[in-house]
Amino acid sequence: MRGPFGRVLTVSLFAIAMTVAGFFSEAPASSQDQDQDPGQDEVSNSVLGNYLAGRFARAAQDTQEAAEFYGRALERDPTNEVLLEQAFQMETMSGDWPKAVPLAEQLSKTGQSHRMSQFLLGVTAFKGGDYKKAEERFTAASENPIGELTSAIAIGWTRLAAGDADGALKALDLPKQPDWAQFYLQYHRALIADIAGRKADARAAYEKVFKQDSRTLRTTLAYAQSAAHYGDFKLARRVITQQLAKSKGDPHPLAKEMLDTINHKKKPPFLISNPTDGLAEVFYGLGEALAGEGGVSLGTIYLQLALDAKPDHIFALAALANAQEAVKRYDDALKTYDKIPQGTPLQSAIDIRRAFDLNSLDRADEAKAVLVKLTEQDPKDVRPFEALGNIMRARKDYAGAVTYFTKALAIINKSDPRNWGYYYARGTSYERLKNWPAAEADLKRALALAPDQPLVLNYLGYSWVDQGKNLKEGTRLIEKAVQLKPDDGYIVDSLGWAHYKQGNFKEAVRYLERAVEIKPEDPTLNDHLGDAYWKVGREREARFQWSQALSLGPEPEDVDKIKAKLDRGLESKGEAKNAGKTRQVQREDALRRRSENKTGTPGRAVE
Repeated sequence: MRGPFGRVLTVSLFAIAMTVAGFFSEAPASSQDQDQDPGQDEVSNSVLGNYLAGRFARAAQDTQEAAEFYGRALERDPTNEVLLEQAFQMETMSGDWPKAVPLAEQLSKTGQSHRMSQFLLGVTAFKGGDYKKAEERFTAASENPIGELTSAIAIGWTRLAAGDADGALKALDLPKQPDWAQFYLQYHRALIADIAGRKADARAAYEKVFKQDSRTLRTTLAYAQSAAHYGDFKLARRVITQQLAKSKGDPHPLAKEMLDTINHKKKPPFLISNPTDGLAEVFYGLGEALAGEGGVSLGTIYLQLALDAKPDHIFALAALANAQEAVKRYDDALKTYDKIPQGTPLQSAIDIRRAFDLNSLDRADEAKAVLVKLTEQDPKDVRPFEALGNIMRARKDYAGAVTYFTKALAIINKSDPRNWGYYYARGTSYERLKNWPAAEADLKRALALAPDQPLVLNYLGYSWVDQGKNLKEGTRLIEKAVQLKPDDGYIVDSLGWAHYKQGNFKEAVRYLERAVEIKPEDPTLNDHLGDAYWKVGREREARFQWSQALSLGPEPEDVDKIKAKLDRGLESKGEAKNAGKTRQVQREDALRRRSENKTGTPGRAVE
């Protein structure tokens, strides 16, 4: 999920590929094992054993477990810089500052240019009021374009904390920076100028930021709050309404709250009211952007640094929870959400995300209870009903899904094109309940609202083709979906199957081969390609694809059918017909998984 800075702050992420060479079990060995291998405990507690176990835990995204293993290895080899670096990263990602700070001190002694350790030590000095030392640490962290940018802004806030407003603004003069970096620099220049009482400087910087991007929530709030703080409610209203007009999806709760404040001509405080909050904003902005672009590990470190400076930073906590969800650490995400103060305008959105995390942990009853409570608190809020529908659909309770999507549709503006997803979700649920007339009506309605939505085009088109009705129109819809998403293996597969159903086996092979190229790991797509190969007389290749499908873990009910094809091929029309029914179930499952991944999580809930 892209947050407040994801649209403009595109950064280069440096990924370190790790190959897990092995790991050591912590389970106690039996007496027989101990007799056979008396050195096992010694090996598993060695530097190498703990290092490999740490790598395994890190690959599994278990940062706390990884930190423990690296720490044990470091105890046995305290001068090993590789272990020191890994231990520092894990403790920082876990936010364990009593352990991370001493490690940062050690790292800073081995190499003064170690960026992240210097940033942590800079934050530590800043919190202790030693601004001279903090600036020295931040300066030492300036080793590459990202480090230079972060260091410059951190130095600016440090100088402001020391009472040097002119020096603070001067620190942000980095002319040879790309547009995204200039956006970030101007944003912090505006924030610093606000606190320093430099209204003209703040206004000029905000105008540059808003001209570059008027959709980003965080900068919009800062600009509107600054304008309203100075009594310019007309400007503040224009800034907020422009953001609301350009943003996709429902208006953000904080934007709606700010507009209400402006309409009542109340003067709000600045978004950032002191240098400590400003320093936290530096690391939050970069961390949210990095995590949103796929650099979860590095983004998590920046977000933890933001929380080190300001432990109750709501946006940083929400972004950290999102990062933890991205790597399926749902227990950690729940703990992070629990740290967000109750009663904020984001409360409902946070509770919805908590419900999805609970559901991912198979605590469905708790998830449902959270969402039902939200519906009782505000029966006009569509989001809890949508979430309940998606959770029911993910759990194959399609009747329950229909109930909740129907309640959602009773609330929304049915003519708003943005609401196509509710009809699509209910339509697919009806289809799974074998109520095709109701499903078709909803899918058509979704298509009318979103005629260029590949998911709708594909699902409706495939359903028609598979039923042998509206073949030309169904194929046309799928062809349009392929044009819109040519690299979507499932949609390309649908077009191949449309040709298969119409007896165009050579065309079917062409598209099904492309689908398997895109998603070679999918058993259903490999199975389909095997069928098409058989129909054009390429029987050896057909058996290879069926064998491939069997090796990729198909659904249990499909295993025997694939084995039968390996044994006898596609021998009769009756078997081909039955195979078609199987493919429909496979297709439904595949489309369900994909549609739930698209709409089954509240992607716009917390930014």
